[in-house]
Amino acid sequence: MHKLTLADLKEDPIVQGYIEGGNRHLEAIGFTEHGLRHVGLVSRIASNILEKLEYPQRTSELAAIAGYLHDIGNAVNRVSHAQTGAIMASNILERHCMAPEEIAVVIGAIGNHDEADGHPVNDVSAALILADKSDVHRSRVRNPDLSTFDIHDRVNYAVEHSFLRVYPKDRIALEITINTELCPVMDYFEIFMARMLLCRKAANFLETRFELKINEVKLL
Repeated sequence: MHKLTLADLKEDPIVQGYIEGGNRHLEAIGFTEHGLRHVGLVSRIASNILEKLEYPQRTSELAAIAGYLHDIGNAVNRVSHAQTGAIMASNILERHCMAPEEIAVVIGAIGNHDEADGHPVNDVSAALILADKSDVHRSRVRNPDLSTFDIHDRVNYAVEHSFLRVYPKDRIALEITINTELCPVMDYFEIFMARMLLCRKAANFLETRFELKINEVKLL
């Protein structure tokens, strides 16, 4: 079987079409950016988490692949996009002759990355959850009119800095700087509490712990 890499997927026009199409569909219904910027960043962070925790290089590569493909289900519908995306990814990975046991790891991660019904089911899944939920930043906001911001736009726009820092054998810390003149910290918790709890489960799965710091204050 072919050892598929992230570079192979970046050259696949179908993959690019699904990512860009899903991003356009979410823009049409008022969602933040979920395109090549987001999936590229999530891919790098997921891979980096496992590298820092000294997982095998191939496991880190599978995390990079899962991160890149995790939102392709948005091309179909936002509802159940994780499960839809996992099925779509399975077809893509089979076409690229990926080993079945690796396909199972990747689609398990994709199908479990959403906080509504996801769970860390393998190491790649845990890394993907942490990477995906850490991407909160004003650069994701596409609505140019601040007066019409909903709470998701307002929270993302207020985040001036976010970074997921891995302390091997100790913790994984999400460090966020929020402009409280634009958004109170409580608004972040109102919409992202479920995501942070899932991050805690993911960190525990990786046998470490999750920490959330907002404006230099440890909150989780």
